[in-house]
Amino acid sequence: MNADLSTKNINRLAIPALIAGISEPILSLTDTAVVGNIDVNATQSLAAVGIVTTFLSMLIWVFGQTRSAISSIISQYLGAGKLDEVKSLPGQAIVIIIMISVFIIVTTFPFSEHIFKLYNASGLILDYCVEYYNIRIFGFPFTLFTIAVFGAFRGLQNTLYPMIIAIIGASTNIALDIILVYGIDGLIPALHIKGAAYASVIAQILMALISAIYLLKKTPIPLKVQLPLNKELKKFSAMVLNLFIRTIALNVTLYFASSFSTSYGAEYIAAYTIAINIWFFGAFLIDGYASAGNILSGKLYGAKHYHSLIKLSNKLIGFGIVSGIVIAIFGALFYYRIGEIFTDDQAVLNQFYNIFWIVLAMQPLCALAFIFDGMFKGLGMMKYLRNLLLFATFIVFIPVLLFLDQLEYKLYAVFTAMTVWIIARGVPLIIKFRQLFLPLAQKQ
Repeated sequence: MNADLSTKNINRLAIPALIAGISEPILSLTDTAVVGNIDVNATQSLAAVGIVTTFLSMLIWVFGQTRSAISSIISQYLGAGKLDEVKSLPGQAIVIIIMISVFIIVTTFPFSEHIFKLYNASGLILDYCVEYYNIRIFGFPFTLFTIAVFGAFRGLQNTLYPMIIAIIGASTNIALDIILVYGIDGLIPALHIKGAAYASVIAQILMALISAIYLLKKTPIPLKVQLPLNKELKKFSAMVLNLFIRTIALNVTLYFASSFSTSYGAEYIAAYTIAINIWFFGAFLIDGYASAGNILSGKLYGAKHYHSLIKLSNKLIGFGIVSGIVIAIFGALFYYRIGEIFTDDQAVLNQFYNIFWIVLAMQPLCALAFIFDGMFKGLGMMKYLRNLLLFATFIVFIPVLLFLDQLEYKLYAVFTAMTVWIIARGVPLIIKFRQLFLPLAQKQ
């Protein structure tokens, strides 16, 4: 196998992956922007969307790890020229994840009020949280289905179809958000926060349907569950379990960040909501190159092309840092205009402007962390990723947040702790990667 690590080929994978990757944050950003500009209780609605989005992101990240596991296994078998041996794996994995998602609906829907009380939501904000969540959760199985199918496409070195699907889903969500939240005089009543939830669910269902059609028509991967169970299902389950634990640690970080922000007051959680959704958006933009690293590293590892792995990592570091700097510069140029997109509440904007510069400064650091995170997923080294994030969350993030909170830094405390957390995630990955593959590359 000749490894094509040209800039053209990396961008061929990265740019569509980038566009596909931002579909979920676009759903949340659209809800945030549209809801933040309604004429009834906009600040409380915005705060509720932020809290629910944090919880839903946790569920999606915890149970959406099938994408990385499926992509890793398929890409390694593709590199080794043995794809036929794992063709039945995605269908079996999808059935498992759909069963889990239905279980999540059954166990969270009746207790949504209690869940969001844990985020310090109360009064009208709590009411809106329950209203929004009890609709949006029904899109959860469709989201996980789409994520798993995207994993199969990635393993096959194809990011074009996920991009097309994501564009259709995001466009549908934006259009429906405007129609259902604000209403159309004489035709559709303004549903406010409920309209944003319905728009997201409809878009998620549409994406799942199109994903199934593309997978069945454009790839050799069947959705039909075939017996016996694939030999790699055990390895797949171990990967998902490690990523499951890892993602719980990740979401402990998000829980603490959201909970502390909520405790400071409505304007603080609203400002946090805007900032964290922009952070997510930037993270998913950079994740395009992380996806390219994931896709190519699995294939190169399966083919035992260690020298090419080193070359790939060096190129992706450059791409990632440049992307992070470009995002930071763009945010700086439109610093005040960006906040005004989401709300006209001056109290919220003041808090947002105070910490937005930290979000922007983090972007190059995020690039390094996310790119090597993606490469380690492609290599199937989920156990190391699990242990590292446990360390970054419980030994670094939480102590830093608690210390700075005692100094009453409020949102400064939250986003400074997140910056240190990102550094603790990224630097060890770079060191570990070099230790593993430089000696192997030198032998080739």
